[in-house]
Amino acid sequence: MQNIFWLGVKELRSFSHDFVLLGLVIYAFSLAVIMQGRSDAQELHNASIAFVDEDNSQLSRRLAGAFFPPYFQLPRHIVQKDVVPLMNMGRYTFVVDIPPDFERNVLAGRSPAIQIDVDATAMVQAGLGSGYAQQIIATQVADFVSHSEGGLLPPVSLDVRIAFNPNATTAWFSTVMGIINNVTMLAIILAGAAIVREREHGTMDHLLVLPLTPFEIAMSKVWANGLVIAVAVGLSLYIVVRGILAIPIAGSIPLFMVGVVIYLFFATAIGIFLGTVARSMPQLGLLYMLVYLPMNMLSGGNTPLESMPPWLATLMQASPSTHFVSFAQSILYRGAGLDVVWPQFLAVAVVGGLFFGFAILRFRSVAAQ
Repeated sequence: MQNIFWLGVKELRSFSHDFVLLGLVIYAFSLAVIMQGRSDAQELHNASIAFVDEDNSQLSRRLAGAFFPPYFQLPRHIVQKDVVPLMNMGRYTFVVDIPPDFERNVLAGRSPAIQIDVDATAMVQAGLGSGYAQQIIATQVADFVSHSEGGLLPPVSLDVRIAFNPNATTAWFSTVMGIINNVTMLAIILAGAAIVREREHGTMDHLLVLPLTPFEIAMSKVWANGLVIAVAVGLSLYIVVRGILAIPIAGSIPLFMVGVVIYLFFATAIGIFLGTVARSMPQLGLLYMLVYLPMNMLSGGNTPLESMPPWLATLMQASPSTHFVSFAQSILYRGAGLDVVWPQFLAVAVVGGLFFGFAILRFRSVAAQ
Protein backbone atom coordinates (compact mmCIF):
# COMPACT_ATOMS: atom_id res chain seq x y z
CA MET A 1 0.00 0.00 0.00
CA GLN A 2 2.88 2.35 0.75
CA ASN A 3 4.43 1.69 -2.66
CA ILE A 4 1.10 2.28 -4.38
CA PHE A 5 0.61 5.54 -2.47
CA TRP A 6 4.02 7.03 -3.26
CA LEU A 7 3.90 5.89 -6.88
CA GLY A 8 0.53 7.63 -7.13
CA VAL A 9 2.02 10.80 -5.66
CA LYS A 10 4.74 10.59 -8.30
CA GLU A 11 2.02 10.20 -10.93
CA LEU A 12 0.21 13.31 -9.66
CA ARG A 13 3.44 15.33 -9.82
CA SER A 14 4.04 14.12 -13.37
CA PHE A 15 0.47 15.05 -14.32
CA SER A 16 0.81 18.54 -12.83
CA HIS A 17 3.79 19.19 -15.11
CA ASP A 18 1.99 17.92 -18.23
CA PHE A 19 0.28 21.18 -19.17
CA VAL A 20 -1.50 19.68 -22.18
CA LEU A 21 -3.34 17.04 -20.16
CA LEU A 22 -3.87 19.46 -17.27
CA GLY A 23 -5.41 21.99 -19.65
CA LEU A 24 -7.57 19.27 -21.20
CA VAL A 25 -9.03 18.32 -17.81
CA ILE A 26 -9.72 21.94 -16.84
CA TYR A 27 -11.28 22.71 -20.21
CA ALA A 28 -13.41 19.54 -20.35
CA PHE A 29 -15.06 20.20 -16.98
CA SER A 30 -15.38 23.99 -17.20
CA LEU A 31 -15.47 25.82 -20.53
CA ALA A 32 -16.73 22.81 -22.48
CA VAL A 33 -19.62 22.34 -20.04
CA ILE A 34 -20.47 26.05 -20.11
CA MET A 35 -20.48 26.12 -23.91
CA GLN A 36 -22.74 23.07 -24.03
CA GLY A 37 -25.15 24.72 -21.64
CA ARG A 38 -25.20 28.07 -23.40
CA SER A 39 -25.08 27.09 -27.07
CA ASP A 40 -26.27 23.50 -27.55
CA ALA A 41 -29.97 24.38 -27.38
CA GLN A 42 -32.53 22.06 -28.91
CA GLU A 43 -35.62 24.10 -28.15
CA LEU A 44 -37.21 27.13 -29.76
CA HIS A 45 -35.86 30.36 -28.30
CA ASN A 46 -36.05 33.98 -29.44
CA ALA A 47 -36.86 33.13 -33.07
CA SER A 48 -37.24 36.15 -35.36
CA ILE A 49 -40.66 36.48 -36.98
CA ALA A 50 -42.48 38.98 -39.18
CA PHE A 51 -46.09 39.37 -40.36
CA VAL A 52 -47.47 40.45 -43.69
CA ASP A 53 -50.99 41.53 -42.71
CA GLU A 54 -52.99 41.95 -45.91
CA ASP A 55 -56.28 41.57 -44.06
CA ASN A 56 -55.86 44.11 -41.23
CA SER A 57 -58.73 42.58 -39.30
CA GLN A 58 -59.38 41.74 -35.68
CA LEU A 59 -58.39 38.11 -36.29
CA SER A 60 -55.15 38.96 -38.11
CA ARG A 61 -54.12 41.31 -35.31
CA ARG A 62 -54.98 38.62 -32.80
CA LEU A 63 -52.71 36.15 -34.60
CA ALA A 64 -49.81 38.59 -34.62
CA GLY A 65 -50.25 39.25 -30.91
CA ALA A 66 -50.12 35.53 -30.08
CA PHE A 67 -46.39 35.28 -30.83
CA PHE A 68 -44.27 36.55 -27.96
CA PRO A 69 -41.07 35.78 -26.02
CA PRO A 70 -39.31 33.62 -25.02
CA TYR A 71 -40.14 31.39 -27.97
CA PHE A 72 -40.40 34.19 -30.55
CA GLN A 73 -39.25 37.76 -30.77
CA LEU A 74 -41.97 40.38 -30.88
CA PRO A 75 -43.36 40.22 -34.45
CA ARG A 76 -42.47 42.94 -36.93
CA HIS A 77 -44.87 44.04 -39.67
CA ILE A 78 -43.50 44.17 -43.20
CA VAL A 79 -44.96 44.46 -46.67
CA GLN A 80 -45.20 41.72 -49.26
CA LYS A 81 -42.44 43.01 -51.55
CA ASP A 82 -39.87 42.91 -48.71
CA VAL A 83 -40.37 39.24 -47.79
CA VAL A 84 -37.83 37.71 -50.17
CA PRO A 85 -35.08 40.35 -49.72
CA LEU A 86 -35.31 40.29 -45.92
CA MET A 87 -35.27 36.48 -45.75
CA ASN A 88 -32.33 36.37 -48.15
CA MET A 89 -30.51 38.69 -45.76
CA GLY A 90 -31.30 36.38 -42.83
CA ARG A 91 -33.32 39.02 -40.97
CA TYR A 92 -36.24 36.70 -40.19
CA THR A 93 -36.57 32.97 -39.66
CA PHE A 94 -40.36 33.05 -40.08
CA VAL A 95 -42.65 35.27 -42.12
CA VAL A 96 -46.42 34.77 -41.75
CA ASP A 97 -48.47 36.05 -44.70
CA ILE A 98 -52.15 36.62 -43.91
CA PRO A 99 -54.14 37.04 -47.16
CA PRO A 100 -56.88 39.63 -47.80
CA ASP A 101 -60.39 38.84 -46.55
CA PHE A 102 -58.98 36.22 -44.22
CA GLU A 103 -61.35 36.88 -41.32
CA ARG A 104 -64.40 37.02 -43.60
CA ASN A 105 -63.51 33.70 -45.21
CA VAL A 106 -62.90 32.07 -41.83
CA LEU A 107 -66.30 33.13 -40.50
CA ALA A 108 -67.89 31.94 -43.74
CA GLY A 109 -66.33 28.51 -43.31
CA ARG A 110 -64.24 28.65 -46.50
CA SER A 111 -60.95 27.44 -44.83
CA PRO A 112 -58.56 30.09 -46.22
CA ALA A 113 -54.81 29.40 -46.33
CA ILE A 114 -52.05 31.21 -44.44
CA GLN A 115 -48.54 31.06 -45.85
CA ILE A 116 -45.60 30.64 -43.49
CA ASP A 117 -42.19 31.21 -45.07
CA VAL A 118 -39.40 29.48 -43.12
CA ASP A 119 -35.64 29.90 -43.34
CA ALA A 120 -34.55 26.27 -43.03
CA THR A 121 -30.86 27.17 -42.66
CA ALA A 122 -31.70 27.74 -38.97
CA MET A 123 -32.41 24.03 -38.71
CA VAL A 124 -33.50 23.60 -35.10
CA GLN A 125 -35.47 26.85 -34.98
CA ALA A 126 -37.11 26.10 -38.33
CA GLY A 127 -38.23 22.60 -37.44
CA LEU A 128 -39.59 23.39 -34.00
CA GLY A 129 -40.88 26.86 -34.85
CA SER A 130 -42.99 25.62 -37.76
CA GLY A 131 -44.87 23.28 -35.47
CA TYR A 132 -45.26 25.98 -32.80
CA ALA A 133 -46.56 28.47 -35.37
CA GLN A 134 -49.12 26.05 -36.76
CA GLN A 135 -50.33 25.20 -33.26
CA ILE A 136 -50.60 28.84 -32.21
CA ILE A 137 -52.47 29.88 -35.35
CA ALA A 138 -54.86 26.91 -35.20
CA THR A 139 -55.62 27.58 -31.52
CA GLN A 140 -56.23 31.29 -32.04
CA VAL A 141 -58.49 30.73 -35.05
CA ALA A 142 -60.50 28.05 -33.22
CA ASP A 143 -60.94 30.33 -30.19
CA PHE A 144 -61.98 33.25 -32.39
CA VAL A 145 -64.55 31.19 -34.29
CA SER A 146 -65.99 29.59 -31.14
CA HIS A 147 -66.51 32.98 -29.49
CA SER A 148 -67.99 34.48 -32.65
CA GLU A 149 -70.45 31.65 -33.18
CA GLY A 150 -71.01 30.66 -29.58
CA GLY A 151 -69.45 27.26 -30.18
CA LEU A 152 -69.02 24.65 -27.51
CA LEU A 153 -65.76 23.94 -25.74
CA PRO A 154 -63.84 20.84 -26.89
CA PRO A 155 -64.93 17.67 -25.07
CA VAL A 156 -61.36 16.85 -23.94
CA SER A 157 -58.72 19.20 -22.54
CA LEU A 158 -55.15 17.87 -22.52
CA ASP A 159 -53.04 18.77 -19.49
CA VAL A 160 -49.40 17.88 -20.19
CA ARG A 161 -46.99 17.82 -17.26
CA ILE A 162 -43.28 17.27 -17.93
CA ALA A 163 -41.44 15.65 -15.04
CA PHE A 164 -37.86 16.43 -13.94
CA ASN A 165 -37.38 19.18 -16.57
CA PRO A 166 -40.65 21.17 -16.69
CA ASN A 167 -39.63 23.52 -19.51
CA ALA A 168 -37.77 20.82 -21.48
CA THR A 169 -34.63 22.97 -21.34
CA THR A 170 -31.80 21.39 -23.29
CA ALA A 171 -29.09 22.85 -21.04
CA TRP A 172 -30.39 20.87 -18.06
CA PHE A 173 -29.63 17.69 -19.99
CA SER A 174 -26.63 18.57 -22.15
CA THR A 175 -24.43 19.98 -19.39
CA VAL A 176 -24.76 17.03 -17.03
CA MET A 177 -24.44 14.52 -19.88
CA GLY A 178 -21.35 16.38 -21.05
CA ILE A 179 -19.76 15.81 -17.64
CA ILE A 180 -20.76 12.14 -17.70
CA ASN A 181 -19.23 11.65 -21.16
CA ASN A 182 -16.06 13.47 -20.15
CA VAL A 183 -15.54 11.07 -17.24
CA THR A 184 -15.16 8.16 -19.66
CA MET A 185 -13.11 10.17 -22.13
CA LEU A 186 -10.56 11.51 -19.67
CA ALA A 187 -10.27 8.31 -17.62
CA ILE A 188 -9.22 6.44 -20.75
CA ILE A 189 -6.90 9.19 -21.97
CA LEU A 190 -5.17 9.89 -18.66
CA ALA A 191 -4.59 6.26 -17.70
CA GLY A 192 -3.49 5.29 -21.20
CA ALA A 193 -1.25 8.34 -21.57
CA ALA A 194 0.39 7.56 -18.23
CA ILE A 195 1.44 4.12 -19.48
CA VAL A 196 2.56 5.36 -22.90
CA ARG A 197 4.45 8.29 -21.36
CA GLU A 198 6.40 5.95 -19.08
CA ARG A 199 7.34 3.77 -22.05
CA GLU A 200 8.28 6.67 -24.32
CA HIS A 201 10.47 8.30 -21.66
CA GLY A 202 12.09 5.01 -20.67
CA THR A 203 11.03 5.32 -17.04
CA MET A 204 8.96 2.12 -17.20
CA ASP A 205 12.18 0.08 -17.31
CA HIS A 206 13.45 2.00 -14.29
CA LEU A 207 10.28 1.19 -12.36
CA LEU A 208 10.47 -2.49 -13.21
CA VAL A 209 14.00 -2.88 -11.85
CA LEU A 210 12.85 -1.46 -8.52
CA PRO A 211 11.34 -3.77 -5.89
CA LEU A 212 7.88 -3.06 -7.29
CA THR A 213 5.30 -5.36 -8.82
CA PRO A 214 3.38 -4.53 -12.04
CA PHE A 215 0.21 -4.55 -9.94
CA GLU A 216 1.54 -1.78 -7.72
CA ILE A 217 2.57 0.31 -10.73
CA ALA A 218 -0.84 -0.08 -12.40
CA MET A 219 -2.83 0.57 -9.21
CA SER A 220 -0.90 3.77 -8.54
CA LYS A 221 -1.90 5.09 -11.93
CA VAL A 222 -5.51 4.08 -11.36
CA TRP A 223 -5.96 5.90 -8.06
CA ALA A 224 -3.97 8.98 -9.07
CA ASN A 225 -5.74 9.57 -12.38
CA GLY A 226 -9.08 8.57 -10.88
CA LEU A 227 -8.59 11.13 -8.10
CA VAL A 228 -7.95 13.88 -10.64
CA ILE A 229 -11.15 13.08 -12.53
CA ALA A 230 -13.27 12.66 -9.38
CA VAL A 231 -12.16 16.05 -8.03
CA ALA A 232 -12.80 17.67 -11.41
CA VAL A 233 -16.31 16.14 -11.61
CA GLY A 234 -17.24 17.34 -8.12
CA LEU A 235 -15.99 20.87 -8.74
CA SER A 236 -17.74 21.00 -12.10
CA LEU A 237 -21.10 19.98 -10.64
CA TYR A 238 -20.93 22.41 -7.71
CA ILE A 239 -19.23 25.41 -9.35
CA VAL A 240 -20.08 25.23 -13.06
CA VAL A 241 -23.46 23.50 -13.19
CA ARG A 242 -25.01 24.78 -9.98
CA GLY A 243 -23.10 28.05 -9.59
CA ILE A 244 -22.44 29.52 -13.04
CA LEU A 245 -25.21 27.90 -15.11
CA ALA A 246 -27.74 27.78 -12.22
CA ILE A 247 -28.98 24.33 -13.27
CA PRO A 248 -30.69 22.46 -10.44
CA ILE A 249 -29.45 19.02 -9.42
CA ALA A 250 -32.33 16.96 -8.08
CA GLY A 251 -30.38 14.23 -6.33
CA SER A 252 -27.38 13.67 -4.11
CA ILE A 253 -24.04 14.67 -5.62
CA PRO A 254 -22.08 12.65 -2.98
CA LEU A 255 -24.04 9.51 -3.95
CA PHE A 256 -23.27 10.18 -7.60
CA MET A 257 -19.59 10.61 -6.76
CA VAL A 258 -19.60 7.15 -5.15
CA GLY A 259 -20.85 5.76 -8.44
CA VAL A 260 -18.20 7.74 -10.35
CA VAL A 261 -15.43 6.21 -8.22
CA ILE A 262 -16.78 2.71 -8.88
CA TYR A 263 -17.02 3.38 -12.61
CA LEU A 264 -13.50 4.83 -12.77
CA PHE A 265 -12.03 1.40 -12.03
CA PHE A 266 -13.52 0.21 -15.32
CA ALA A 267 -12.70 3.34 -17.36
CA THR A 268 -9.10 3.55 -16.16
CA ALA A 269 -8.71 -0.18 -16.81
CA ILE A 270 -9.56 0.48 -20.46
CA GLY A 271 -6.91 3.19 -20.51
CA ILE A 272 -4.33 0.83 -19.04
CA PHE A 273 -5.25 -1.89 -21.52
CA LEU A 274 -4.96 0.50 -24.48
CA GLY A 275 -1.70 1.84 -23.06
CA THR A 276 -0.23 -1.66 -23.15
CA VAL A 277 -1.32 -2.09 -26.79
CA ALA A 278 -0.29 1.34 -28.14
CA ARG A 279 3.37 2.11 -28.76
CA SER A 280 2.95 5.88 -29.00
CA MET A 281 0.49 8.64 -28.18
CA PRO A 282 -0.86 8.82 -31.78
CA GLN A 283 -1.63 5.11 -31.66
CA LEU A 284 -3.35 5.58 -28.30
CA GLY A 285 -5.49 8.32 -29.83
CA LEU A 286 -6.60 6.08 -32.69
CA LEU A 287 -7.41 3.17 -30.38
CA TYR A 288 -9.25 5.55 -28.05
CA MET A 289 -11.61 6.63 -30.84
CA LEU A 290 -12.39 3.02 -31.73
CA VAL A 291 -13.35 2.26 -28.14
CA TYR A 292 -14.84 5.49 -26.79
CA LEU A 293 -17.15 6.48 -29.66
CA PRO A 294 -19.20 3.23 -29.69
CA MET A 295 -19.38 3.25 -25.88
CA ASN A 296 -20.59 6.83 -25.86
CA MET A 297 -23.12 6.54 -28.69
CA LEU A 298 -24.61 3.24 -27.48
CA SER A 299 -24.61 3.91 -23.73
CA GLY A 300 -28.11 5.40 -23.72
CA GLY A 301 -26.96 8.95 -23.07
CA ASN A 302 -27.61 10.19 -26.61
CA THR A 303 -30.21 7.67 -27.79
CA PRO A 304 -32.46 5.66 -25.45
CA LEU A 305 -31.81 1.94 -25.42
CA GLU A 306 -35.46 1.39 -26.35
CA SER A 307 -34.75 3.01 -29.73
CA MET A 308 -32.01 0.51 -30.54
CA PRO A 309 -32.48 -2.98 -32.02
CA PRO A 310 -33.33 -5.43 -29.22
CA TRP A 311 -30.17 -7.48 -29.73
CA LEU A 312 -28.00 -4.36 -29.48
CA ALA A 313 -29.78 -3.07 -26.38
CA THR A 314 -29.27 -6.47 -24.74
CA LEU A 315 -25.60 -6.53 -25.73
CA MET A 316 -25.00 -3.07 -24.24
CA GLN A 317 -26.17 -4.31 -20.84
CA ALA A 318 -22.72 -5.89 -20.55
CA SER A 319 -21.09 -2.44 -20.79
CA PRO A 320 -20.57 -0.54 -17.51
CA SER A 321 -20.96 2.72 -19.45
CA THR A 322 -24.64 1.89 -20.00
CA HIS A 323 -25.22 1.39 -16.27
CA PHE A 324 -23.15 4.48 -15.49
CA VAL A 325 -25.42 6.66 -17.64
CA SER A 326 -28.48 4.98 -16.12
CA PHE A 327 -27.64 5.62 -12.47
CA ALA A 328 -26.22 9.09 -13.26
CA GLN A 329 -29.52 10.18 -14.82
CA SER A 330 -31.51 8.53 -12.01
CA ILE A 331 -29.56 10.33 -9.29
CA LEU A 332 -28.92 13.75 -10.83
CA TYR A 333 -32.20 14.18 -12.74
CA ARG A 334 -34.77 12.17 -10.81
CA GLY A 335 -33.32 12.34 -7.30
CA ALA A 336 -33.05 8.56 -6.87
CA GLY A 337 -31.45 7.13 -3.74
CA LEU A 338 -29.23 4.14 -3.11
CA ASP A 339 -32.28 1.86 -2.83
CA VAL A 340 -33.00 2.56 -6.52
CA VAL A 341 -29.54 2.63 -8.08
CA TRP A 342 -27.77 -0.15 -6.18
CA PRO A 343 -28.37 -2.70 -9.02
CA GLN A 344 -26.53 -0.38 -11.43
CA PHE A 345 -23.76 0.15 -8.88
CA LEU A 346 -23.41 -3.63 -8.52
CA ALA A 347 -23.40 -4.21 -12.30
CA VAL A 348 -20.68 -1.59 -12.80
CA ALA A 349 -18.62 -3.02 -9.94
CA VAL A 350 -18.86 -6.63 -11.19
CA VAL A 351 -18.26 -6.05 -14.90
CA GLY A 352 -15.75 -3.28 -14.25
CA GLY A 353 -13.90 -5.42 -11.73
CA LEU A 354 -13.60 -8.30 -14.20
CA PHE A 355 -12.22 -6.06 -16.92
CA PHE A 356 -9.96 -4.33 -14.42
CA GLY A 357 -8.48 -7.69 -13.48
CA PHE A 358 -7.98 -8.53 -17.15
CA ALA A 359 -6.24 -5.19 -17.76
CA ILE A 360 -3.93 -5.77 -14.78
CA LEU A 361 -3.01 -9.22 -16.10
CA ARG A 362 -2.33 -7.69 -19.52
CA PHE A 363 -0.15 -5.00 -17.94
CA ARG A 364 1.68 -7.63 -15.89
CA SER A 365 2.43 -9.74 -18.99
CA VAL A 366 3.61 -6.75 -21.02
CA ALA A 367 5.78 -5.49 -18.16
CA ALA A 368 7.32 -8.95 -17.78
CA GLN A 369 8.42 -8.78 -21.44
